[in-house]
Amino acid sequence: MQKFTNGTPASLVAGEWVKSRKSEVNGTCVEAAQLPQGRVALRNSTDPGGPALVFTTAEMEAFLDGVKNGEFDSFASLNQ
Repeated sequence: MQKFTNGTPASLVAGEWVKSRKSEVNGTCVEAAQLPQGRVALRNSTDPGGPALVFTTAEMEAFLDGVKNGEFDSFASLNQ
């Protein structure tokens, strides 16, 4: 079994990358892939071969809980 760590090239992550249905038409989004042992890899869709960030189940649960509770809402309103 391959050991995935932060910075692993996302192109080496086998499996399906998933993105939100609300992703922009030009493909600017974050994509996620399920890894062995419940881990999750995230990548920038504009750089699909770039580095992946790898999170444990507990880390993803904590992040998603924060998203659901609005803790990151201020990031959505940043000037671009």
